[in-house]
Amino acid sequence: MSADQHGLLACSVRSGHPDFLDLPWHLSLEDWTAETCARFVDLPAGDSRHAVVFVGYDDAMYALKELPPSEAEKEHELLRRMDTLRLPVVETVGHARTRIPNGEASVLITRYLDYSLPYQSLFMRSTLARYRDYLLDAMAGLLVQIHLSGVFWGDCSLNNTLFRRDAGRLTAYLVDAETSEIRDRVSDGMRGHDLDIMEENVVGGLLDLTELGIMPREFPLYEVGGYIRDKYNRLWDQVTRKETINTEERYRIQDRIQALNELGFSIENIELVPGEGGDRLRLGVSVADRHHHRHMLHSITGLDPEEMQARAMLNEIRGVQAWLSAQQNRSLALSAAAHHWLQLIYKPTMQRLSAILDDSSDPAELYCEVLEHKWYLSELAKRDVGHIKAADDFVERRRNG
Repeated sequence: MSADQHGLLACSVRSGHPDFLDLPWHLSLEDWTAETCARFVDLPAGDSRHAVVFVGYDDAMYALKELPPSEAEKEHELLRRMDTLRLPVVETVGHARTRIPNGEASVLITRYLDYSLPYQSLFMRSTLARYRDYLLDAMAGLLVQIHLSGVFWGDCSLNNTLFRRDAGRLTAYLVDAETSEIRDRVSDGMRGHDLDIMEENVVGGLLDLTELGIMPREFPLYEVGGYIRDKYNRLWDQVTRKETINTEERYRIQDRIQALNELGFSIENIELVPGEGGDRLRLGVSVADRHHHRHMLHSITGLDPEEMQARAMLNEIRGVQAWLSAQQNRSLALSAAAHHWLQLIYKPTMQRLSAILDDSSDPAELYCEVLEHKWYLSELAKRDVGHIKAADDFVERRRNG
């Protein structure tokens, strides 16, 4: 894109996104307001070392972060590579080079993470209180995942993480890669350093909320970082340890795979090496990513929810598969069961939920809430009440508050 005379020197944007030429690039982002920028959107940005603003185009929103010259290009490349590794990071859209009153700057442009929550929201809004414990587990899982992929974060903090509700739990997303490095592997020393940084930053973030009066002063905030570290260490051991098993116990291979799948990880390869005397095997597991169910669901339905949401939906699809196989007295492919579920269960249910869907609603999360409500109603009725009855009752209760 060519330079212009109004502050924008250059801008590189991925296809499928706006060109951003109509923004007031001659101003520092600190001076962007609803008065100076027609596309300005007032959203909580959390604490940041740099100015961050949000702009809206049609149905999409974008986050812009102002950095020193050439830094946006570096972070853009890091986020792009992390996305290639299928890590949960914000989608990088492009970067710009600008001339503002106090010199040149670079601006990182990312797609706003729909339905996301900054950590402050989980403490400020009473309706989200039940997610607070899951926040800590989500951060531990995110650190394990990026370390397995060779990423050293360098600045893990609550401010640099966004959270999405995921079937009653939370999924954590990395949103700031300024200090990150990507290597062939992250050493034990670097992992420990990342955890040290995390502990210090998490305590700092919670202290800020305490000073604002958002958190009770008796909250054990100095124990939170240690909890995340302990959770991280237990999860790291589960996904990286090697086992020795008897040849008669090969069923344990599937047990281990299932346990890792339950943690949200898929298996890249299994190494079976004959042990001494040929009667023992060593099981080595490499973990590819934490989106096993999400990727599987997308491949057979085209839906792209969060991981725990996908797992709940796949469990439903497998139930449909078993029922249809019994009805037809033959085995049925998962893809065929998925088509039946999508057309005759998921879409009709979402049609019923359209009455309460709005811009702030995550459709997949609402569907999972209906599944939980269906279970509750079925327990009361001592029979399966069905998706439509559950959805109608859910909508009625939601409307009546």
